Amino acid sequence: MLKIGLQLYTLREELEQDFEGTLRKVAALGYKGVEFFHYFGRTAAEVKQLLNELGLVALGAHRPYDALLNDTEAEISYNLEIGNPNLIVPYLSEEQRNYEEVAANLKVIGEKCKAGGAVLLYHNHDFELTDKFVDSDRTAFDGLFEEVPADLLQVEMDTCWVHHAGYDPVEYINKYAGRLPIIHLKDLKKNEDGSPETVVLGEGEVNLTAILNAAVQANVEWAVVEQDFCSRSPLESVEDSLKWVKAYANQGGKVNV
Repeated sequence: MLKIGLQLYTLREELEQDFEGTLRKVAALGYKGVEFFHYFGRTAAEVKQLLNELGLVALGAHRPYDALLNDTEAEISYNLEIGNPNLIVPYLSEEQRNYEEVAANLKVIGEKCKAGGAVLLYHNHDFELTDKFVDSDRTAFDGLFEEVPADLLQVEMDTCWVHHAGYDPVEYINKYAGRLPIIHLKDLKKNEDGSPETVVLGEGEVNLTAILNAAVQANVEWAVVEQDFCSRSPLESVEDSLKWVKAYANQGGKVNV
């Protein structure tokens, strides 16, 4: 059954002020797992002890592309110690978007992860679907996953950014089924100028129900709630997003909440 986690970047300011207290609040809300992006100076032993205390699963970690490339072994070691096997490339700067080079580097990182007992994933934004892979008709998204074998690179699909780029997230979930252990569940609305604004689940334009239904069919393990920027309290926002997921479950949705 599909499990629900939280990308902690949504609570970045709260974590910086009170790392332990914020994780306790996340657990109290009912999230099953958390996806890290920063450890705020805590050792792996400290993080592991806190997760064990709270009954939270470390489902993944967004780590800088450069860190994964240059400090792969240290990243693997820290994350395996806290119980997280999933190392995720979260973003490429404009300077880093030489996709042929990125594909080659992902193969190198993926080999090290595989040898070390970890899994490498790549998390998309919208630009991977609007950029092309080298001189081809393939999107950068498809090109990267076609060039790097599945045993070296898995997909963490941000379904909201797939939608914003003009593609159908359900079609993309179906396309990458079997290679897709984690999705990001996010909602947005468009401002008057056409720019996207992330909102609480159910308050935007993304067809979240269809996405979750497709994720269940594709045997996705985790749907990770994320809101890049919150117009009200981030803790209130992630609580309200989880309420939406619970309502989906109450209507027959096969999610573990």
